[in-house]
Amino acid sequence: MTAHVHSEVLVGREADLAVLRDALKRARGAEPSTLLVGGEAGVGKTRLVEEFCRTLTGDQVRVLTGQCLELGEEGLPFAPFSAAVRALVRSEGPAVLDGREREFARLLPELGPPGDTRRGLLFESVGALFERVAADQPIVLVIEDLHWADRATRDLIGYLARSARVPQLLLIGTYRTDELQRGHPLRPFLAELDRVRGVQRHELDRLDREGTAELLTQLLGAEPGPGTVDAVNERAQGNPFFIEQFAAAADPACGDIPTSLRDLLLSRVDLLPEPAQRVLRVAAVGGTRFGHELLARVAGVDEGALESALRTIVAAQLIVFDPDGGYEFRHALVREAVHDDLLPGEHARLHGRYAAAIEAEPQLVPAGRAPAELAHHWLAARDHPRALTTAKLAADAAGRSFAYGEQARLLERVLELWEDVPEAESLLGIEHLDLLEEAAVVAIDSGDHHRALSLTRAALGDLDAAASPLRAARLLLRRAKLLRNAGKSDGAAECAEAHRLLGLAAHGPDRVRLLADLAYVYASTDPERAGAVAREAQAAAASEASAELLSAVVAVAVAHGDVCSGRLSPAETIPTLMAAADRARDAGDVSGLTHALVTISDALYALGRYEESASAAAEGVPHADRVGVSRTTGVFLRANHAEALIALGRWDEADARLAEAARHDPPGRLALPWLRQRAWLRLARGQDGAEPLVRQAAMWLGKAYLQPENRLYLLDLCILQALAVGDLDTAVSVAAVSVAEPSVFEQPRYSWPLLASVARAAVRSGDSALAATVASVASRLRCRHPAELAFAALVRAVLDGGEERWRAAVDAWRADGHQYELALALLGLAEAQAADRPAAAETLGEVSTLADALGAGPLLEAAETLGRRLGVRAAVAAVSGTEVLTAREREVLRLVAEGQSNGRIAASLYISPKTASVHVSRIIAKLSVGNRTEAAAVAHRLGLLSD
Repeated sequence: MTAHVHSEVLVGREADLAVLRDALKRARGAEPSTLLVGGEAGVGKTRLVEEFCRTLTGDQVRVLTGQCLELGEEGLPFAPFSAAVRALVRSEGPAVLDGREREFARLLPELGPPGDTRRGLLFESVGALFERVAADQPIVLVIEDLHWADRATRDLIGYLARSARVPQLLLIGTYRTDELQRGHPLRPFLAELDRVRGVQRHELDRLDREGTAELLTQLLGAEPGPGTVDAVNERAQGNPFFIEQFAAAADPACGDIPTSLRDLLLSRVDLLPEPAQRVLRVAAVGGTRFGHELLARVAGVDEGALESALRTIVAAQLIVFDPDGGYEFRHALVREAVHDDLLPGEHARLHGRYAAAIEAEPQLVPAGRAPAELAHHWLAARDHPRALTTAKLAADAAGRSFAYGEQARLLERVLELWEDVPEAESLLGIEHLDLLEEAAVVAIDSGDHHRALSLTRAALGDLDAAASPLRAARLLLRRAKLLRNAGKSDGAAECAEAHRLLGLAAHGPDRVRLLADLAYVYASTDPERAGAVAREAQAAAASEASAELLSAVVAVAVAHGDVCSGRLSPAETIPTLMAAADRARDAGDVSGLTHALVTISDALYALGRYEESASAAAEGVPHADRVGVSRTTGVFLRANHAEALIALGRWDEADARLAEAARHDPPGRLALPWLRQRAWLRLARGQDGAEPLVRQAAMWLGKAYLQPENRLYLLDLCILQALAVGDLDTAVSVAAVSVAEPSVFEQPRYSWPLLASVARAAVRSGDSALAATVASVASRLRCRHPAELAFAALVRAVLDGGEERWRAAVDAWRADGHQYELALALLGLAEAQAADRPAAAETLGEVSTLADALGAGPLLEAAETLGRRLGVRAAVAAVSGTEVLTAREREVLRLVAEGQSNGRIAASLYISPKTASVHVSRIIAKLSVGNRTEAAAVAHRLGLLSD
């Protein structure tokens, strides 16, 4: 992976670019316009302005640039204006000065000795020069780094903004907000300009996590993992320059700040007087945010000296006031750099002081934070017994707040310290085995299944199974699930041993629940044994005091397993699942409710009840987040929600849900639902990045164990990828393997889409033997639900052709409601209607409308290609004004109007260049114009770009 120091694509600045465009629009309308762009160092002010100016290439706009120099208040006068006027003279020749060379000699010494030295005359000459040039074409005058501007430069800017007010001149100034300390001369100047009509201030914010991920993708040349994004986002805090520095490091998520960045951060600290530096070092030990009282307890200086030091640090913009009345480092990396620069003894001593202060007065930190703060400081102070006990207390507190990730990290610390503290068992009041099992459960809840597997193995090693059969069975069953999730085995040996141990265990509710769980696990690998264990669980439940409740628990587990394995129709289990969800709601069992909603949303989807499926999944997402299972159950809910949204044609919403799921970085097999759907969506939209996602998902096909439904849909994905890139050999090869899969007849929900893809591969490649195999398998495969019936009709249409079969497929998809599959069937119908051009045109019109609404570029392109081949143009309903273009076409047209090429449009909208080309062609056709320039002109005239 190669990292580029700078990204060629501007990321996350669409709204900011819009502000610049609006300012230019006002200037074009002869309204004086000045835009002052502020932001901290490295946030991307210059990059934003450069990108804005680049978009003006080819437009009738003259761009002039000048740079203020870091020479102090009395530095080189008018430096940015000298650069701008010099560029103008070089471009247009001395004649542009209209015979006033001597007046401009103060700016350009090469013109000779200056004439009248009055500043007012110079200002009027500069204003007149810009007015003459702007009369022919608008001027964008960019003045960088106003925080270094000398007084003469500020005065000339003020003259242009307040007095000259040159029509068709857009003056853009950039400045660093973190340089504007109290007494800085730019502060009152900006305040004065704020009162001038036509002057606008715009502050550039840091990037959010999505922006960080996008910038890292551009810099690294590949999409980084969620863990890398989280690490860089947490440390760089959205500052593009800092993100670039981390990306240029060998490992963007590395523990150390890059040396060049560390030096830059500490250079500002070194400018502080020594007393302020000492206080800043103490503050850095307290964390990114800290309270005044706590700092006062630890700093060891009198109140007056502390306040004086803090005032100096605040003035230097290194710390700021936080909303809660304390202080906060302006950037976390500054705190980290200062903290890492501490001497070893100083480090331990200061952390010990913080721990002692918080232990004596817990109210010095925000409510609920004392346990975690004590655990952190005692560990850093190297007091291991105290670090052990406080880490366990902090872990318990985190668990009560469902902060499983934090709890898992703290329990890991307890395990590490256990060996260093001989009296650990007596201090904590628990055995090592208890700690191992608790840590394993929390690791599962936090989504770290790899660590959970190691901890479970360690716990089994410490346990006497004969003495504790129920506990051993629970650990074995947990291990079986973890092995499956990792794709290492089907867990059959663990399940068999767990079943044997449950036969030895004392009867009780826990044994019943474990039997039900075992029946669920067996359902996908050994349905016969699953049924036997389920009957055993029901019999055991009937003999318990809480028989009714336990029987319901067993019924839900069995129903879930039967649905997932394909043994029962979702319609048969929906009542049981709905009843379980209702009981969970009534009991306030949020965890039980989220699990029920996963299965309910999945079952409703299988039945073609897409709206209900989306609603059920959407209901579960906040519950999963609330109880800390976002990385596991929450990912399934988000993926189920996205799947239903895709069927409903709400692809942008679906993509957002899948992005959320990806951010949580689910472990092992739990990643497959979002991974395969996002890959499918990118294939359907013709977006870059589909192939790496398919490759990542397809790696699971080589695992020792993969659930049948996962295997079927991954094979389908591989065929779709091969067909998308025209690799018929691979498509046919995978297709041949697919139809021979033993589970094809057990999983109709996943088999029918796979058969449709295999049929397409057979027809496109002319492989009659493969086509015959598909027909044979299809004739024996069950069809129970709308989507299955529609896929069956589609397979027949693909294999046999003919308008009648294609119309049957279209009707079936209309009944089901899946928008994309309907559009694909309509495309086939249009081709079958080749002899009836009006009918084909009408059908293609519907295909184009659906494909455009979805953003399905390849399908839209296929419709255009078919239309040209048949000699027809898709029929579009007659519309006028702003209704003529879709929302996506308006986005494309805005970029066309800016003079962007199809390649740039594709990069801006994250679509392929081919898709961009199709959109441009459709825009030209809809507006009845001959080329891109005419399209932009018509759009301006009709007001299609006004919103």
